[in-house]
Formats: sequence, C-alpha cells, structure tokens
Amino acid sequence: MIREPAVSGQFYPKNSKELEKLIRDLTPEKSAQKQALGAIMPHAGYIYSGRAAVSTAAKIIPKKRVIILGPNHTGFGEYFSLYPQGSWITPFGQIEVDEELASNILDKGGWIKEDIPAHKFEHSIEVELPILKYFFGDFKFVPIICNTAPLKIYREAANQIYEGIKDKKKEILIIASGDMTHYEPEPQARKKDSLAIETILNLDEENLLRRVEKEKISMCGTATVSIMLILTKLLGAKKGEVVLYQTSGDASGDYSSVVGYLGAVIS
Repeated sequence: MIREPAVSGQFYPKNSKELEKLIRDLTPEKSAQKQALGAIMPHAGYIYSGRAAVSTAAKIIPKKRVIILGPNHTGFGEYFSLYPQGSWITPFGQIEVDEELASNILDKGGWIKEDIPAHKFEHSIEVELPILKYFFGDFKFVPIICNTAPLKIYREAANQIYEGIKDKKKEILIIASGDMTHYEPEPQARKKDSLAIETILNLDEENLLRRVEKEKISMCGTATVSIMLILTKLLGAKKGEVVLYQTSGDASGDYSSVVGYLGAVIS
C-alpha cells in the first residue's frame, strides 16, 4: 500500500535537489543535538514554517521509530485514524510505516482505529516527512490523524499508544504536528501563543486546553500536542524547550494577519 503525496510541489519542492537545498538553507549553523521523547513541528508551507520545523528536527538525536500525530483538516475518517501499513512517497524516497508498532497500537483497542481515507489528502503529517528523512535518514513511522475531543479522550488515546509501544519506548520519538494562532495581528498572536507555550513547557495539557478555550487561541494542534504531552510524560518526560517560534509575517512581511509556528522539544 503506497501513499502518494498530496501537497508535494505546493507546500515543499517536488524536486529532491531543490528540496535538499531549501532544507539546508533553513538549517541553523550550530545546533547541539539532544535526546528527545517528543517534539512539536509546524506543518505549513516551508516558506512560512520551514525554519521552525527544520530547526526542531536538527536539534534531535535521530531515532529509527517515530509516531507522528497530525490534526485532521479534511474532516474524513475516524476520530483517531491510523495508517497501518505500506510506505509514503517523498522526494527523498519512500518511508515505511512501522507495521509492528501500528499493529500493537491497534491491538490494544480504543479510540485509535485503522483508517486510510483520513490520510489521503491530509498534509499535516506529510509535510514533516521530508524534513525528518533529511535529518534522520532511514526510519519507520506510525501516522495518526487526530480530531478535536475532550481531554478524557486524549488521555485514553495516549494510553492506547503507550500500551502499544511501552516495550519499545526507548526507541521511539513522538511528534505532534501543529500550528499556533491563525490569522490575527502579530502582537495579538504572539501574546496568545505565549500563554499556550507556557503550558506546553510545563507539560500541562489540562491548562493548555483551558487557556485555548478561555483566550480563544486558534491553534490547530490542540489534540496532537495534548496527546503528545500525555504520552511523553508516560515515557518519563520532565521538561519542554522552545527551539524556535516565528510567525508567517517573518516570511511575508505582512504582520496584520499572521499564523504562529512553534518548534519545541520535550525531554
């Protein structure tokens, strides 16, 4: 089962040489790598969010097994949709689905179910793959598309993943794909996002959801970030660190209506 790209040539270059040059140009000159249990990477076009995503991947000591949680922008599929087998095509070659981990997670039963349609046109996981392939080389991954739900369900979904991976937990990185505030003036976006980021650095998913609701923060990664925080704490995480925060205004020069992008590492 091969998953064809949905946004290659749109969100990132289709040509491998052009893509390699772009990622190389976005890579920080000096970036001491660290062991990580989780990360947050944005998923817009590389011209806007690529520097935050690339800087985050460059910061992490590569792992060979990755779980990527992506928000559902299309409305297709299950509440939590896992792509179970095969490989995904990128300009740098195919990346195999980690069928062992995928099967283990599904076998535990719960909210996360096998589902292909949710992934067909969704970009939130796809855009992370070329960057991870560039820095990590050969790795396998489990793609899971996540819908917005109550905290109780996020905890149950995180526990389902944990039960499926706990025997391999030292080998695995959990990535939450997500963007921050959408289409608000730069000062307002930064202020709102700083409130959300504070809770993320404290590994506090409950307070994150509370602030998102109270402050009307239009981040599209509430589900993925919440599940990642719950899951990485189960894996032993103690702290979060911002790698880079930026907005679309940094690329476009238009600060009247921006989207915020966070790159962060959880260890």
